[in-house]
Amino acid sequence: MPSVRDLRDRIRSMKNTQQITKAMKQVAAAKIRRSELAQKQARPYADTLSEMLRDLMASAGNLDHPFTKPGRAGAPSGVILMTADKGLAGAFNSNIIRAGELHRKDNPNAVFYTVGIKARNAVRRWGIGEHPTWLLNTPSKLDVAREVARRVTDDFIAGKIGDITLISAKLVSMMSQKPETRRLIPIVASEVSGETARTGPKGAVEFSPSPEAVLSRLLPKYLEFTIFSAMLETDAAFYAAQLLAMNNATENAGKLIDELTIQMNNARQAAITKELLEIVGGAEALTGK
Repeated sequence: MPSVRDLRDRIRSMKNTQQITKAMKQVAAAKIRRSELAQKQARPYADTLSEMLRDLMASAGNLDHPFTKPGRAGAPSGVILMTADKGLAGAFNSNIIRAGELHRKDNPNAVFYTVGIKARNAVRRWGIGEHPTWLLNTPSKLDVAREVARRVTDDFIAGKIGDITLISAKLVSMMSQKPETRRLIPIVASEVSGETARTGPKGAVEFSPSPEAVLSRLLPKYLEFTIFSAMLETDAAFYAAQLLAMNNATENAGKLIDELTIQMNNARQAAITKELLEIVGGAEALTGK
């Protein structure tokens, strides 16, 4: 049985751990509020862009644009794997990486572009060395989204990849975050997402100077903002997962502290009882003399 001193040291260590997890819980709660606010601010632009794109593609019919056509035949699949930069969020990063592994099994020659340190490390463990990679937590996520979109677009047009798939986190609720796999390119009008999805264009649409010219400016913007929106959602989902993980860790630490305290009290009581018995035994021995 551990001594009273050992149990006291373990309790002190556990209390220190509990303070750390409680502080991380508070930080995650503050950061998720900012992440949700950023998502809400970006949502109107995303809805308007998606609605405009659906209307234009439905009105224009067949378009001569690389984003609306399949890539070079036989070219490998391009995958944007997006995770958080840090851990301590339960199975959040592991679930996204597992989704990437499943996609890689179906596409063994897939070319990976990673956003987030955990995704970068996972791809390197798979034996894929140098590859395009970016951080998730940066001062300007929009600039990073533009760089990612520019790189995958250049590779797609050059025929290095045949399509572009995004694997990132979806924030279902504060208690649930799931990996999501979406095909970004080729773009199909029926697959363009938005909060206010409709069927058919709002009305007659006129293009100036041409449908191709308008969509050549709109489609890259749509790709950039889709990646940017995924970065915001991954950020919010990460802090939600971390908040839940740190809350569970704080509660578990409290339970362990209670158990260790009971063990320490029992050990102290046993030590006191042993000393009393020794005193009584010594007194009886002296009396017997």
